[in-house]
Amino acid sequence: MVDFLCHTYGWRPFTEPNLLNPYLDDFYGDMDRWAFHSQISFLAHKFRIHMDLMQEPSTVVQDRTIYEDAEIFARYLHEAGHMSERDFGTYSDLYAAMRKALAPPDLLIRLECSVRALRRRIRKRGRPEEQDIPLKYIKSLQGLYEDWFDRYDLSPVLVINTERLDYIGDMVDRLEVRRALEPFLS
Repeated sequence: MVDFLCHTYGWRPFTEPNLLNPYLDDFYGDMDRWAFHSQISFLAHKFRIHMDLMQEPSTVVQDRTIYEDAEIFARYLHEAGHMSERDFGTYSDLYAAMRKALAPPDLLIRLECSVRALRRRIRKRGRPEEQDIPLKYIKSLQGLYEDWFDRYDLSPVLVINTERLDYIGDMVDRLEVRRALEPFLS
């Protein structure tokens, strides 16, 4: 979606800094040992990106926000027992302090699809470290996303069901996405 929006509207992309996280490979190998380190690294990178975005004069699109890292991924790791109460408390305190400094996004676009579609897209994306992600993990994250979206109130939310939507290859689907975005562009 980020590429589509940037190409269609000329917006600047800000993508998730996976390659900048020096703990990611270790994390996928041993979540209990590296969850806190990996999440702190993501939090630091996302905070820097968000601060840069607040200074950006043009419209930008971010593929995943600092809010999701904290309220979905770190929460999952804590609830699943991969991050101790002490580590999660430290992480949460840091996130709360950072959040006070951040301006909320103008719009959140929620892309919905089934777990089956998510797994298919993960395989297609082809990142080696993601190919053996357990189904339980994906289902848990999807549930946390649903809970988070129910509570999210920082900005308007546009929901787009992408289960069968091909906004890259199908002109009708592209028009549908553009039409859905129009009320938020003025």
